[in-house]
Amino acid sequence: MPPMRFLMRRRPAIWRTNYNTSMNRAVLAFLAIASLSGQTAQTPPPTPIVSPEVHPDHTVIFRLRAPHAVAVTLNLEGAKAAPMEKDDAGIWTYSTPMLEPDIYGYTFNIDGVGMMDPNNSMMKPNLLNNSSAVHIPGPGLPWEVRDIPHGEVHHHFYKSALVGDNRDYYVYTPPGYTSGNTKYPVLYLLHGYSDDASGWSAVGRANIILDNLIAEGTAKPMIIVMPLGYGAPEVLNRVRINTEKFRLNTTRFADVLLTEIIPQVEKEYRVDRRREMRAIAGLSMGGAESLYTGLNNLDKFAYIGSFSAGGLGEDYDAIFPKLDQSANKQIKLLWIACGTEDRLIDTNRKFRDMLSAKYVRFIPIETPGMHTWMVWRRNLAALAPLLFQ
Repeated sequence: MPPMRFLMRRRPAIWRTNYNTSMNRAVLAFLAIASLSGQTAQTPPPTPIVSPEVHPDHTVIFRLRAPHAVAVTLNLEGAKAAPMEKDDAGIWTYSTPMLEPDIYGYTFNIDGVGMMDPNNSMMKPNLLNNSSAVHIPGPGLPWEVRDIPHGEVHHHFYKSALVGDNRDYYVYTPPGYTSGNTKYPVLYLLHGYSDDASGWSAVGRANIILDNLIAEGTAKPMIIVMPLGYGAPEVLNRVRINTEKFRLNTTRFADVLLTEIIPQVEKEYRVDRRREMRAIAGLSMGGAESLYTGLNNLDKFAYIGSFSAGGLGEDYDAIFPKLDQSANKQIKLLWIACGTEDRLIDTNRKFRDMLSAKYVRFIPIETPGMHTWMVWRRNLAALAPLLFQ
């Protein structure tokens, strides 16, 4: 069984910076709540409130105690900001209409200051903007935990020689991995901008999705590698980063993946090393990285998928200098998806037009939805059964 490594004493530099920032925000949020409620160290805490409260009809009530706030809004993933109403006790409330079963991120905005729900322990981790989360269960959804065999998620740390920092990656091994000598195909699954390496397991629930698809017999058992996707971590600065820096982030990440992560994974796991057994896919920034890395290294990847790809640029001849009709001999699947309400839909359509002009075969996917995890979880559930067939 591959070793599980949890003993690194120091977080990667980008984690330490953002961890400290998150801690500062948490302190400020606590002070804001205490100030808004009029609470002092000498007075007993108020009666706890329930938030969020999920009802059987799939409506949800959100609550926040902030008696001195002037205006509070709920920012729910996939929806417009909704004003909340205050009662005589200083508790702000918002009741949603019926919501589709899913996992929704959300935050409160108190007089222009965003914050997480202090009454909810479920959250969406993010290097720049953490948020709370609410789960509305739905029978049959591919990310719901079922009573079936489950795989394992392993967490690895290493020092990147190319980037010069300490970083991590996660590896999902399917049910039955430890009981045999089978070599498995591998999907390299990339997160989006501002996510960390845990994005696809903590928020995307990739391991649960694959457990369910494998149990149904619709997807082949596979290993999934989920690395930290920053070749140039400085793109995480909140100041505007220029196109050149994002290009460096993409190209250097490809080098990290090819020369550091893949060799290490193939050393520690029973991976089928044939290109026909290797896939790469990702969302947003990770979608752009998947297209760049995959299409420029068809000797290493036979399956390529992008979900709402962004940040690639439109100088396609420079980005893909060797891409032409001959690529069809090597590509087993090129799958390009985007939500129709996504701000990146036009960019993705332009990319598809370029592929068509070069006679490169691909499968275009457009679904309802914005630039959210609700779209990307479904993208993974749709793509995985097509891999390694």
